[in-house]
Order: sequence, then C-alpha cells, then structure tokens
Amino acid sequence: MLAKVLSSAVIGIDAYLVEVEVDIASGLPSFTTVGLPEAAVKESRERVKSAITNSGYTFPDDRITVNLAPANIKKEGTGFDLPIALGILAATGNITGKMLSQYLVLGELSLDGRIKPVNGSLPMALAAKNAGYEGIMVPVENGKEASVVGGISVFPVRTLSQVADFFRGAVHLEAEKTDISALLEKNSLHDVDFSEVRGQEHAKRALEVAAAGGHNLIMIGPPGSGKTMLAKRLPSILPPITFEEALETTKIYSVVGMLPKGDALVVKRPFRSPHHTISDAGLIGGGHIPKPGEVSLAHNGVLFLDELSEFKKHVLEVLRQPLEDMKVTISRASSTITYPSSFMLVSAMNPCPCGYFSDPKHECKCTYHQIHRYRSKISGPLMDRIDIHVEVPAVPYRDLMADISAEPSEDILKRVTDARAVQSERFRQTKIYCNSQMNSRHVKKYCKIDDTSCSLLEAAIDKLGLSARAFNRILKIARTIADLDGKRDISADHVSEAIQYRNLDRSKVFH
Repeated sequence: MLAKVLSSAVIGIDAYLVEVEVDIASGLPSFTTVGLPEAAVKESRERVKSAITNSGYTFPDDRITVNLAPANIKKEGTGFDLPIALGILAATGNITGKMLSQYLVLGELSLDGRIKPVNGSLPMALAAKNAGYEGIMVPVENGKEASVVGGISVFPVRTLSQVADFFRGAVHLEAEKTDISALLEKNSLHDVDFSEVRGQEHAKRALEVAAAGGHNLIMIGPPGSGKTMLAKRLPSILPPITFEEALETTKIYSVVGMLPKGDALVVKRPFRSPHHTISDAGLIGGGHIPKPGEVSLAHNGVLFLDELSEFKKHVLEVLRQPLEDMKVTISRASSTITYPSSFMLVSAMNPCPCGYFSDPKHECKCTYHQIHRYRSKISGPLMDRIDIHVEVPAVPYRDLMADISAEPSEDILKRVTDARAVQSERFRQTKIYCNSQMNSRHVKKYCKIDDTSCSLLEAAIDKLGLSARAFNRILKIARTIADLDGKRDISADHVSEAIQYRNLDRSKVFH
C-alpha cells in the first residue's frame, strides 16, 4: 500500500517542499530510503521503527520503500523522522491518508516516540503558507518560532501517538499563537548605555554618525581606551529592528539552530564578536555542508572585530565581497548557496603591537618594521571599505572623575531615528535603506556640494592621497551628518567633519 506525507527541507535560508512517499509491499523485511538521503536521513529507519513500536503500534514485517521527492536534491537532517513514521502508519491503515494531505509535517523522533526539535522550522512554515496548506505540525520547542508566520495554523506536538490520534480524529490540537507587537517591544531594552561612557566625545559622535548612516567604522587607540566598551553600546543607538528584518534574521538563526530556546524571533539587532582565531569559513560560511558564517549571523546588525590586526590577513580579505554586495555566495560541486550579509562592520585595533604608538604618556617600544608588519595585515582595499576611521585616545583622569552625566543612548537614538526617517523618505522608490548603501549614481544625485566644499575636499584628497572610493565615502558621510543636522543641503561644515573621519587612511597612518 502507498501513502504520501508532506514535509520540507532547507537550502540556504529558504525551504522547499518534500513529498515523503512510503510504499509497503510483500517480501522479505527491508527498509530502503531513496531520494539522495544523507547519513542522518538513512539512520531514521532505526528511530522510526523503535518509535512506532514503543508508541503501541505494530511495525510491518514487509518490504518498506521510502522515497523523498524531488529525488535530485540531497536531503539532510533529522526532520523527516515524523513524516516517515506517519507514512508507515498510513500505509498500514492505522491512520487515514486524506487528512495527511492538508498538513506539512516535520520532527525528529526519539526511540520512545517523543518528538524532538529540528532546525529551520520558520522557513518551512513560510513554505507551507506559500503552498496554501491548512497547517503545519512542528515539535513543541519549534512552535513559537513557526507561529510568527501569519496565515497558517501551527500545531506544536509532543509525541508520535498524539499526532496519530489527531489524524485519526481522536484528539483536537490547539494552534500556537504569538503576539508579534509584544515581541518587538522587547527590542528597546538594552543592558548597556552610552551614559556609562566617560569622555570620548569625539568617538561617541563618530558612532552616532555611523549608526545614522549605516557606515562601517574602525577605532584605533591604546589598550584600555574604551574601544570595546563603545562598540558594545552601538546596538543601543541603532534604529529598532522591523518585523521584516527580524523575520529574515530569524530565518538564518533557525537554519543554524542558534535561536535561543523559547524565543520566537530575533527581536534585537545581532551583535556578533568572533575571536581573532576564526577561520575564513567560520567568518564567511562554508563547510562540507555549507552553513552561514558570522557575516550572515550579523545580518541587519553589527559585526565587531576586536583586535583587527590579530586576524589572519586572508580571513580579513574575504570580507571585501560581502561588504560591497551585502550577500555572500558559497559554491560547492553539488550546489551554490547565497546567504544575506547586510551588516555594519565595526572594528578596533591598537596602533602598534605594544599599543602605545603616539601615546604621550607611554613609550612605544616597537620598531618601524614591527609597526609596518602589524598594520600591513589590513589592506588598502579593505580600509577603503571602512567609511569612518576614528582615533580613541586614553581617557584623562579628569574625565573619569568628572561629576557630569553623559548623554544617554535614548537621546542619541532619537537623533539617529530621525536621520534614518529622512533617508527612508529619500530612498523610498529604491531598495536602499541608508546612506552607506548609495551607489555612484545616488551619490551624484543626493550629495551635491557647493564651491567652498569642493575646494575643501580637493585639498584633503591632495594631502591624504585618497582613492576614488574614499572620495565617495566622504560624500556619503557628509550626507549623513547633514541628515543628523536636519539640513537638506550639504555645507562645508558637514564636509569638514566627514574628512575628519578619514584621517587614518593608509597614506598617512598605514605606511
């Protein structure tokens, strides 16, 4: 007898539908799975057999063939256990196949029949909704995650016998419901605040400009000057994440299995801070079975690279493509997968190996060649892609002890949000969301400057030896500063401040 159960699998961060066909025929007992199953899928026969037996059903002593269609795509993971078990129960007449055709089913089985969570339930729920199915059955732990998809009923299930009873009409299941607006309200709560930062007004201003325009930023200063402290507070002044952004970011975390237990959505912009020993595959993504890397896990958030010069040079160089394209493509012999990677790059480094080059209160013991070798790990093309360069000097004692409360993140966030609103209106007919994403055509249209600003910019380019890319970066930063200032036109003051954020270019500091 033949039975069909609908399930799903993931390629990249998007799901596709899989039809699980189970055929039971007379013959010597066997269990064969076809349709390009990988090892974990092939091993499902042992889990399925024990789960069916321990749930009170009789496992057939016949020839069982399971086909996973489409058969030309490799199937991975343990989410096919439950659909295969239901297919066997339907083929043996224990449940009716009519109701099975209305639901998408996924879940891993334990030997006693309990249903364990799987990765990727959110994109699978989206696939079920787009295909027009009545509902989707997921493990209890995946219920909240899948229920953020509106327009489809999500049924969290605990055991194989519970699912079988539902399809026999013996029990009623309650659909999971999630309050999206209540979830998104959580994103306004942060554990850290800019009011805790003493001094460093210039660096705080640079971070405000970076947040307002989505610009990449590098901080250079001696140890203990507060670079990491400042970077960790950047998410507190970034605009709140939208539902569409949260959904796309959550899909990435769902596929990797990194969504915190009990959470339905990623409601705060990600802040990823990988260690400097990370490999290029760990940063960009990859592996035998391609998985997203840190640049994708930081999607719609911040990727913070502390001690930038300690990263391997070839690891840093692979950042160039995702910084430009806002996506990363991983190619393998069997498939090519693209992951989104729209993030703000924030990095920090010491000016030299000992950390005290140009520090007035500490003597630098590094030689010229040591400093040159230390800084040469960051190539010119990579530095060009970092919009804002800012020096973070050691904090003076009087600033540390000053009894003056610093500006809180809430006040800075209001200015950033107002500037982003101006940009949203400016780019409403495009796929651009902030000034940093402008191409040369947009720069020409929206970053017009007067003669005084032109002269100022020309002198700066001649003095610093800036590249054409750096020239565009200055205009984008000036546009952001004007937006923060509430001005429609870019003035010489805005251009002057923007040039200040390029004074660490390689021609001056990195040679």
